[in-house]
Amino acid sequence: MAGKGNAAQQNRESEKTKKQLEQELQEGLEESFPGSDPVSVTQPAPSKPVKDKAGHG
Repeated sequence: MAGKGNAAQQNRESEKTKKQLEQELQEGLEESFPGSDPVSVTQPAPSKPVKDKAGHG
């Protein structure tokens, strides 16, 4: 029966995440309205350091 409790916890966490994303999207829409570019909720991946011509980072 431990599996049912685990599934319920995962469901609650999923709901929390979904609500948080909805809230972030709503805030982004409100802060950027009116605008021509769509709002992005996701964060871009960190960029890699640029190496100079000698190959040093």
